[in-house]
Amino acid sequence: LITPRGGTMVLRVGILVVTGLRTVHAFALPSNQASYSTTTLNARAGKFDPFTNMLSDVASSIMGGQTSGPENPRLDATLQSLSVSWEVVRSTLESVQTPEERQFRELLKTGRGPPSPLHKIRLYGESNSEEDVRVTFYRDSASWCPYCHKVWLTLEEKRIPYRVEKINMRCYGEKPADFMRMQPSGQIPVAVIDGRTYGQSNEIMFALEELFPEKKSLRPPKGQESKAQELLRLERSIFGSWMYWLTGNGGSRAQAEFVETLNQVESALSQSKGPFFLGNDVTIVDFMFAPFLERMAASLLFFKGFVMRVPKNTQTDFPNLNKWFDAMETLESYQLTKSDYYTHCWDLPPQLGGCTHEPAGERYEKAINGERSLDGTQGSWELPLQPDNGGVEPDWKFCGDDMAAQREAVERLSANHDVIVAFAARGAGRKGMPPYSAILSDPNAVPNDTVKNGVSSVLQTISMALLEGVDRHEETMIKMAEAIVKEGGGNYSEGVIASLSYLRDRVGVPRDMRLPAARQLRAHLNWAIDKILCAQG
Repeated sequence: LITPRGGTMVLRVGILVVTGLRTVHAFALPSNQASYSTTTLNARAGKFDPFTNMLSDVASSIMGGQTSGPENPRLDATLQSLSVSWEVVRSTLESVQTPEERQFRELLKTGRGPPSPLHKIRLYGESNSEEDVRVTFYRDSASWCPYCHKVWLTLEEKRIPYRVEKINMRCYGEKPADFMRMQPSGQIPVAVIDGRTYGQSNEIMFALEELFPEKKSLRPPKGQESKAQELLRLERSIFGSWMYWLTGNGGSRAQAEFVETLNQVESALSQSKGPFFLGNDVTIVDFMFAPFLERMAASLLFFKGFVMRVPKNTQTDFPNLNKWFDAMETLESYQLTKSDYYTHCWDLPPQLGGCTHEPAGERYEKAINGERSLDGTQGSWELPLQPDNGGVEPDWKFCGDDMAAQREAVERLSANHDVIVAFAARGAGRKGMPPYSAILSDPNAVPNDTVKNGVSSVLQTISMALLEGVDRHEETMIKMAEAIVKEGGGNYSEGVIASLSYLRDRVGVPRDMRLPAARQLRAHLNWAIDKILCAQG
């Protein structure tokens, strides 16, 4: 989303990173900073300076960046001879997909199949039809909003059919006039149920429970209503102490307050007769906690170096909290809506007006941003990827193996390749006006058409490497990099690198793909970038 080494300084001024696409969901993600330094690339791209980079971005929007240039038929012919077509990428993918994976796009159109953030209507199984849809759910386009997250979880867990309307958050885009007429405050989420508008997350959740009694109940077990109320007060308490520490300058006092409250959460879970807050079954209480505990685990690690969530078989001061996370990850509703640390740590600052950084978080920040693994042996977005991101963030085992993740990444690339290429080419293009508080989100940016063929050819090669292994495509990528540098020239090769970096830094979870697929794509983009940097000498 931004260059790793620039992360600390950028976050100090409250800048964020996900995509601000308003209508085009390239497969969308945060926005640009023309840096390519992550992993081993830092040695070659050590020229990155966050303030210079931000200023140059502003300058490009004022003075005009390049959006077109002379054609280079010789280079285009070379690239075409080295790469395969998107049709070949797609057919190769289909030859190795599972039957369920091959049906994904068709099922998506009908509102059925495995849950996906790409669904525009959600019908679940064949027993439901569009006539059964009583709910229209207005949620944020980038899947950042924790309040939308709560409602999304509830709809999915109860398996209530619904339509989706995606609305921008103010930090990365404008809101449609018809939405503002319905919700003058502009706040999301909003749900229209049986023609009535509900404009607050808790109100929506309770309405779903009341109006769909035939669906799975998320009510507290009988006799535990007062316990549920007590837990909901605790949820508000830990939210407050998290905000105090994350966004303020309270230092050790703020940390102590948060840890004291987190220990109360740990104690409450230890007293439960199951992994969830009120026993063996998930309830609305868990869904009240979930969006914020997830964001706490990510943000406090990144900004403060405070560890809440650990990989399996790792010692922790919060074993019951980790059992709760494990239990949540068995739910299809949570698997669908869960985000990764990288996305959270860039989407929170613009929502909150900034987050304060402490030195203890620096090594985790580098690992989450892709710059350096915790053990210092490699880049954390460098092949081969370390399990659990080197101990920083537990792997999502529910997504399957590495090959499944690689197929998912190629599916998302190949299904929307023209839009994704144009989106990536913004990295070499012109900044848009006006800017948004999520400074890396730039819905009005203009792509550089000159580099599109080069970007497309590299993405085709990356796709084949994801499906067949980098060793098999190493020579092709080296030849392609040499052509980009020698036949394209310095400005062209820099533009291709900037475009690939722009895309890499904007892969959003869960909006675009799940974490394992995102990690694979980010690392393979770095593999290609490295080859071009090597060709530059």
